[in-house]
Amino acid sequence: MPMAAAAATAPATPAVNKAPSDADLANTSCAIGEEKFLPADYYYCLATQSYGEQHFGRAQKFFTTAASWASKPAQFVLGIMALNGDHQPVNRPLALAWLSLAAERPQSTFKAADTSAQAGATPAERQAAEKLLAQMRPTYADATAAVRAEKRYAQGMATLERLSAGNGHYCMEGITTPADPSTADDPTQCPPVPAMAKVLDQAAAKVFDG
Repeated sequence: MPMAAAAATAPATPAVNKAPSDADLANTSCAIGEEKFLPADYYYCLATQSYGEQHFGRAQKFFTTAASWASKPAQFVLGIMALNGDHQPVNRPLALAWLSLAAERPQSTFKAADTSAQAGATPAERQAAEKLLAQMRPTYADATAAVRAEKRYAQGMATLERLSAGNGHYCMEGITTPADPSTADDPTQCPPVPAMAKVLDQAAAKVFDG
């Protein structure tokens, strides 16, 4: 679940193995302020929301943007969409390339899917995938994407650190709007900096896992 949705409400326990409906996805809450800290999480959220709204081209665009910020779930979804021809032509070499990127971290939860797809591919498909990977790694592989994302996160958290020195509060756009509009310009109506930092740290742990 994207950070914004998790922080906004306490989710009900989902039914076991129940896939979310389009309505569930469309109702996902995304906080634009999160983009300053974890763009991988924010754009993945927008992609999820767009898919639920059946704006599939927009969803693919946002999944791809999230992938460029080291979102492994986004890379996995892009691979599965290309593999299954989900609102696009089937493209097995592209699917293999995305799944390889999604599974590149040690102990990746996407390793089994990547291994299975590679085993079912022809030599020509694997060769074509390697050519695609050579073009995609400079943008989407952890060696560049994760470094870029960690730098963005460090910058955002440094801003919070400066605010915390004065026991400040932080209003994140899209998630911490006060219930009373008359207090909208009062920062004290927003969460204390340590509380917001904790939520962001928990989300970052998932983005950078492995």
